[in-house]
Amino acid sequence: MTGTPLAHVRAWYEEAVAAGLPEPNAMALATASSDGVPSVRFLLLKDIDEQGVAFFTNYESRKGRELAANPRAALAMYWRPLLRQVRVEGRVEVLPADESDAYYATRSHGSRIGAWASPQGRAIPDRAWLEARVAEVADRYPGDDDVPRPPYWGGYRLVPDAVELWEGRANRLHERRHWLRTPDGGWREERLAP
Repeated sequence: MTGTPLAHVRAWYEEAVAAGLPEPNAMALATASSDGVPSVRFLLLKDIDEQGVAFFTNYESRKGRELAANPRAALAMYWRPLLRQVRVEGRVEVLPADESDAYYATRSHGSRIGAWASPQGRAIPDRAWLEARVAEVADRYPGDDDVPRPPYWGGYRLVPDAVELWEGRANRLHERRHWLRTPDGGWREERLAP
């Protein structure tokens, strides 16, 4: 394998998309509180480039609060039909506002309304309360182009310190390629035993 680990991750992701797999951009994201209590959830990958892996969420959600207190995370993507898994670990940074604005503008009107209406991950009285909030926000922003990005919603980039590509093999003798970031910003590659 030649190229950077993130180039390999992107190539594998594009192969999963080309294979027509359902939700090929689904990934598990693990964060931890300031005192190390972990949590994990699935969300959608939105970009992979040489800087890292981007995703978007409510900054006030549990993951947002944990990333503010402890800006490190790990993610995993698994494409069962291809017998491939990717793991990425590293620091997380908030994307610039213009990048969050650009992505937010591509979301459906309903998703943009939902970003305003839902206090993501917080307790709410019932479904009727949420539906009333959606109706209120939809009345405030009836046009498709007039829903601004909430100030508490935007993107993050996981900037990797470690990347692993796993491919399933017979007898559980899987291929595991692992890259670690070096002090000069490059990568050291190694093979891991299955």
